[in-house]
Amino acid sequence: MGYCGCEGRADVTGVSLLPELRYPTVTELTFSAQALAALRPGLCVLRQVGLSRAGRPLHLLSVGHARRAVLVVAGAHANEPTGGPTLLALAERVVHERELRDGTSWHFLLCADPDGASLHVTPAPRSLLEYHLGFFRPAGPEQPEWSPAVLPPDRLPPETRALTQVIDELRPYLQVTLHGTDLGGSWVQLTKDIPGLAEPFAKSAAQLHIPVETGASDAAGWPTSGPGVHVMPGPGAGVAYPSMPDDARHSTWYHAHRYGGLTAVVEVPMWASDLVDDPAPHPAPAAAIRRLAVRLLRDTREVERVLTEALPRLEGVDGPLLRAARWALELVPGLAADWTHTPPAGTTMAYVGSVDAFARRLPLRAAAMLRRVLQEQEDDAAPRLGRLVETWSEAFAERFRARWVPLEHQVEHQSRTVVAAALHAREGT
Repeated sequence: MGYCGCEGRADVTGVSLLPELRYPTVTELTFSAQALAALRPGLCVLRQVGLSRAGRPLHLLSVGHARRAVLVVAGAHANEPTGGPTLLALAERVVHERELRDGTSWHFLLCADPDGASLHVTPAPRSLLEYHLGFFRPAGPEQPEWSPAVLPPDRLPPETRALTQVIDELRPYLQVTLHGTDLGGSWVQLTKDIPGLAEPFAKSAAQLHIPVETGASDAAGWPTSGPGVHVMPGPGAGVAYPSMPDDARHSTWYHAHRYGGLTAVVEVPMWASDLVDDPAPHPAPAAAIRRLAVRLLRDTREVERVLTEALPRLEGVDGPLLRAARWALELVPGLAADWTHTPPAGTTMAYVGSVDAFARRLPLRAAAMLRRVLQEQEDDAAPRLGRLVETWSEAFAERFRARWVPLEHQVEHQSRTVVAAALHAREGT
């Protein structure tokens, strides 16, 4: 289809649609899906399943007609663009490999948050700095998958309602949501275990030289079924970070459970770091994490000072960038306090590395989004934030010895993991 991660790759008609190695826009994703549906009209259907808050269409590409279904969701987080080309690569593969359609239909939500995607503007980032200069990630209540964890049912955004309606219609035995991280490794989060998934996941990562994030802070305290494969604890279990306002067990990931299904969240990095897959015990985790909490609070205060000074000049200014920056800053005090409690038993070097990355991301992202707001207002404080974004991006990359993961490897690893999850989960249905 031309947007599957390889420069100059030909689409199914033999015509390359991608002149450079980059992440496709939502318009380009839709164009490619339309081309595939037109090429195989008896097998593929592309239809609109909802509208975003700004009136952008949400499209679902279906391949096959079997009752047993897999649902693949891309674009739930605007700053995690690998899911789009992965989704198209998977759709092509399902079309061409009949065995994947053996008693199974596949359904692809092209982008769960097209409004957010329109605001994250780094389609071909050459560095972490360039990535952050165009960064956007919505506030939690505006994220389609997470809004049910923080909002009452009558206030859910239309993107969330469209996604849950698709789940209600398809009743998938497996929902896969395609996520990613700026810098780190690859890991999988499961709402129920998929026996047998850990081996092909690890094999794929090793072949493509992608580290496995064995201590992902997103899954702190969760049981594992293999390195980097984390199974969400049941409803009665506590959470690692009590201050965080969202709980994955109330997200759309659990909506498939109503029909006996489960969700797999497949994370891949844009830049890799071998510091996140070290399983060795950390010699002094409590002291290390306290230092990270102190740095998080210090960096956040730098951004907050600029925001406080600029707010009188921003009277009447509102928008998703400003809301997202303020929301990220508001998370920090509680999270820093959570970290200063007793670290999880058996804390590894990988876990401390993951916390270190998280502590860098929050103030950096807030600074990046607030810089864009101030730049649009031609505010004199924008250059101060620009210097912070530059300094912190470079320090992040240097500390973690960041190395770019070729886009085709990001897509290939995510695609392989999705297929492995679908096949192994199908064995249990």
